[in-house]
Amino acid sequence: MNETAYPPFGILLVDDEPAWLLSLSITLERCAGITNITTCEESRDVMGILGARDVGVVLLDLTMPGLSGEELLTRITEEHPGVIVIVISGMNQLETAVRCRQAGAFDYFVKTAEEDRIVSGVLRAVRMLELQRENREMSKRLLSGALQHPKAFVDIVTADHAMHAIFSYIEAVSRSSEPLLISGETGVGKEFFAKAAHNLSGSRGPLVAVNVAGLDDTVFTDTLFGHTRGAFTGAEQARRGMVEEAGDGTLFLDEIGDLSIPSQVKLLRLLQEGEYFPLGSDRPKRLKARVIVATNQNLGAKQAAGTFRCDLYYRLCTHHIQVPPLRERKGDIPLLLDYFLGVAARSLNKKKPTPPKELAQLLATYSFPGNVRELKAMVFNAVSIHKERILSMESFLEVIGRPNENVLRQATSFDRSFLTGLDHLPSFGEAAEVLVEEALVRANGNQTIAASLLGITQSALCKRLKRVK
Repeated sequence: MNETAYPPFGILLVDDEPAWLLSLSITLERCAGITNITTCEESRDVMGILGARDVGVVLLDLTMPGLSGEELLTRITEEHPGVIVIVISGMNQLETAVRCRQAGAFDYFVKTAEEDRIVSGVLRAVRMLELQRENREMSKRLLSGALQHPKAFVDIVTADHAMHAIFSYIEAVSRSSEPLLISGETGVGKEFFAKAAHNLSGSRGPLVAVNVAGLDDTVFTDTLFGHTRGAFTGAEQARRGMVEEAGDGTLFLDEIGDLSIPSQVKLLRLLQEGEYFPLGSDRPKRLKARVIVATNQNLGAKQAAGTFRCDLYYRLCTHHIQVPPLRERKGDIPLLLDYFLGVAARSLNKKKPTPPKELAQLLATYSFPGNVRELKAMVFNAVSIHKERILSMESFLEVIGRPNENVLRQATSFDRSFLTGLDHLPSFGEAAEVLVEEALVRANGNQTIAASLLGITQSALCKRLKRVK
């Protein structure tokens, strides 16, 4: 089988009329991009083909010499229950259609039916089978926990268990034709997950990324779908849209939560119908690329508020990953710090500096609203002004805040509501002891950082610890 054929499993067309087989093959390829097609004119050869090849869908004529279509239908459903059978008959008979359905047929069409109906029925069967296989693969991958293609995630530096679970999920759904929604705060690296999913998809086309934030409906339509010559004033040449540029690859739409409602309607139609119209054209073009979208917004909340279409939301979240923020995987901070120090040193043509041993612990006390991107910017800034062998913590402290600034910030935002549930207030000594213990836990035992968190000097902290002992 050609590795680039679609779908990954075979579509078997069975009919004793060669002209009909050729016509249906051309229609499926032209209208649905289905190329993994095998034709069979002899009904007695069907069971042998199913035993020798990975066939997912069979389109079966009922009236054939030798083994009849109904007999074949019964044998296929009994011996190959995972294969979907669609009956395409030359007769429009209700009783026959009901009988085929009862025997296990997925659908029943008459040969004289419109081509679009037959193509839509085949695509429904393909998508259902894809989802079934994806679910089985996903369960197997998640249970094993082992990555088959770890190199696909080489750009994502992590040792976090939740992140590795996401890797396994992406491996399981990477070959799906359904959309993938990537959610996560700004700076978590959503584009790297999109790249990994594309690389694992096995597609022969490119990854085409489009940031749709701030695009009005006209610009969005022109960017995605392109235009014909003369479509509007100034359109002197035809231009291919990003959907066509992506071809048989991946179309990555970033900041999808910012789309206007009219643009959401057009994206929904693209995903549902698999076709689009370039501006100025009345001839549709087929969507061949897999669509991946990303957002830092809560689409569920936007959908509830009426600013994001419910139907588009449910269409996009067939496959969904939520990338955790850096503050929820602080164990990755030392790894990322070391990685970015190396990258920054090479970029700035400097020797990789040695970080102070307490730097990673200091960074772990920070919430990182800008996530990994913010940490990278911090490191690049520090390395750019670095002169000595040991990296200075000064630039990091300017961002994170000095002890007195931390105290002021905590004092203005301190939540006192927990005090209302106490039967009696702790003494100053008791409260101070609890605060010192918590600061040491957060600082991983580092007294310099713990003192910084408490807004006192290290010597004052040492004196208090001696009194406690």
